[in-house]
Amino acid sequence: MDTITITAAPIGSLRQRMLQDMKLRGLGAHTQQDYIRHVRSFAAFLGRPPDTASAEDLRRFQLDQHRRAVGPATINAAVLT
Repeated sequence: MDTITITAAPIGSLRQRMLQDMKLRGLGAHTQQDYIRHVRSFAAFLGRPPDTASAEDLRRFQLDQHRRAVGPATINAAVLT
């Protein structure tokens, strides 16, 4: 089973749960890295933790990605993460 180390910083409970869930689902290291990157990008867009997001926040994020000419596959992956 692939393992992944994201940062040397302490891992918050949300990230720890996400890592555990991805491991349980058997996701590879590259997929895990992509998912973490998408969540980090979403959190930066929100300016707050991603677990506080609403459906409208997700929609605004998708619209922002579209405005920035992000490809459909990336938009879908980011929102489904």
